[in-house]
Amino acid sequence: MRRPTHHASTRTTATATRRLASLALAIGFASASASALAATEVEWWHAMGGGLGKKVDEIAADFNASQDDYVVKPVFKGNYSETMTSAIAAFRAGKGPDIVQIFEVGTATMMSAKGAIVPVYQLMADFAPQEGTAFDPNAYLSAVTGYYTDTDGKMLSMPFNSSTPVTYYNKDVLAEAGVESLPQTWQEMGAALKKVVDSGAASCGLTTTWPSWVMLENFSARNDVPFASQANGFAGTDTRLEFNTTAVVDHIQRLDDWQADKRFVFGGRFDDAAPKFYSGECAMMMGSSASYAGVKESAKGFEFGVAPLPYDSDVIETPQNSIIGGASLWVLSGHSDEEYQGVAKFFQYLSKPEVQADWHQFTGYLPITTAAAELTREQGFYAENPGTDVAITQMTSATPTENSKGLRLGNMVQIRDVINEELEKIFSGKESVQDGLDNAVKRGDSLLEKFERANG
Repeated sequence: MRRPTHHASTRTTATATRRLASLALAIGFASASASALAATEVEWWHAMGGGLGKKVDEIAADFNASQDDYVVKPVFKGNYSETMTSAIAAFRAGKGPDIVQIFEVGTATMMSAKGAIVPVYQLMADFAPQEGTAFDPNAYLSAVTGYYTDTDGKMLSMPFNSSTPVTYYNKDVLAEAGVESLPQTWQEMGAALKKVVDSGAASCGLTTTWPSWVMLENFSARNDVPFASQANGFAGTDTRLEFNTTAVVDHIQRLDDWQADKRFVFGGRFDDAAPKFYSGECAMMMGSSASYAGVKESAKGFEFGVAPLPYDSDVIETPQNSIIGGASLWVLSGHSDEEYQGVAKFFQYLSKPEVQADWHQFTGYLPITTAAAELTREQGFYAENPGTDVAITQMTSATPTENSKGLRLGNMVQIRDVINEELEKIFSGKESVQDGLDNAVKRGDSLLEKFERANG
C-alpha cells in the first residue's frame, strides 16, 4: 500500500477542514434561514427621508438584532401627505402596512377612519409581551401624548417625532443693542425689538417660520385661549374656528404694526423665513425645536441661544404649555395576532429610555417619556448643548388645558393653507387684520363642515 506523502496528508487535512467549514457554514445558513423563516415580518411605512430615514433604519435594525421573533421593515413612502395617501389607498386594497407614520394634522382623519386602526392602548393591552418594560401610559409626557389620545385620555397612536416652537436669538445682536434680559412677554418683546432696530444692531427684529403653527395655534395654546370650539375639536367634529374673536386678533395686529419699523418682518410659509435669521438680518426667529441642529449648522458668525415662546401679559399671568407638531405611529387593522405582537414589542422597544434619548439627541425631536428626558440630562447632553432643554421645559411646565392640549380638526392641512393665504394678504397690506382673520375663519369653517358631513 502506498503511504501518503506529507503533501498528500496536508491536502487531505485541508480538504477535511474545508468540508467542515462548508458544513458549519451550511448549518449556519440553515439556522439563519430557519430563524428568518420563523420571524414575523412587521412593515412600517414612514416619511423620514435623508439622515432621519437612515436613523429610522438604524432603530429598526437594532430592534431586529435584539430578538429573533420579529423583523421590522421600514419603508420610506415620501413626504407626510404622500405617506398618508399611500397608506389609505393600500388599506382599502387590503394591503396596508402594520404601522404607518401620520403627521399630527392627520390625526382627526385617522380617528374618523372607523375600523381602519387598532388603538395603541388596545394593542398594548391585548398583545404587549409580559416580559420586559411594562406599558405604562403615565410614563409618557402628557403634553405630547395628549395630542394623540381620545376624550378619555387613552392613547390612540404612539408619539414618534414631536417638536414645539421656541425662540432662537442672536446673542451678539442683543448684546450690541443693549438688551440685557430676554423678553418673557410679548410686551417685553416689543421693547427689546425696538432697541435692536433703533440701535442698528440688526435691520430686522423678529421673524417666524410656520406662521399659522407659531403665531395662531401656539399663541392660542400658550395664552390659554380657544383656537376652535368643541375643545379645539377634541369633543366632536361639529367644531368651528374661533381665533377671529380672541386675543389672536390683537396679536396679529401687533405684528402688523411692528412691520412699520421692522420690529417684525414676515418671511413666508414653512421654513422660508429661516435665512433671515441665519444671515443676521433678523435678531430673533421663532421656529421648531427640531430645527436646533439646522440652526447650529447654518447660523455662522454669531452665537445663538434658545428661549421659550413669550406670552401675552394682558391675557394670562402664567403661560400654558405650547403644543406639538410632528407625527405619530398608527397601527392599521387587518393583520394577524402575531404581527400585532411584534408591533407591541417594537413599541415597547421604541419607548425605552436609551432608545428615546438617542433619538431625541440625534434629531432634536422631543423625547416622549420623562425617563428619556432625565437620561438625556444625566448624560450631560443639555449641558453640552445649551438651549436643547427649553422645549421640554416649555412643554412640561403646565398641565395641558382644553386650549393647550392640541388641535383635532379635520382638513387641517387645507385650513393651514387658508390661514397662511390670509396672513400673506394681511402682512402685504391687502386687507385688514380683522378682515383677514374673518375670511380665514369663514373659509376654514367650510372645510370643517365638509369634514363633519363626511365623518360626523
